[in-house]
Amino acid sequence: MDRQAIIDRLLEHYERPRHYGPIADADVTLPGGIPECGDTVTIYLKADAAGERVAELRFEGRGCTISQAAASLLAEELQGARLADILAMEDATLFQLIGAEVARARPRCASLALHTLQSAVHHYQQSRR
Repeated sequence: MDRQAIIDRLLEHYERPRHYGPIADADVTLPGGIPECGDTVTIYLKADAAGERVAELRFEGRGCTISQAAASLLAEELQGARLADILAMEDATLFQLIGAEVARARPRCASLALHTLQSAVHHYQQSRR
């Protein structure tokens, strides 16, 4: 995908985010943010009955195009994903999903949703122990 196509895709997800809004019966609701720039994201996670996969993943947030588009792309990509795979996911994998060149320009914004989601998975797993 060329740079303009990446930017167009990010703008589409920013303007029309997928999986946006709360889950009333979420197993975990976890806010995250970057105080220096004002980007925020709240992750809503519901696991499947076995506690191994995402049954539903949604988010809410405010901030720059990159942070919010990344949250939308991530929520779209990880529906049904194994929780273990989410914990193992590295920033580089996310950057490839959203567009490495753009993500590397603002890595903290690009990775905000992933890091908040990983914390939500940790919270969920600790609550099941």
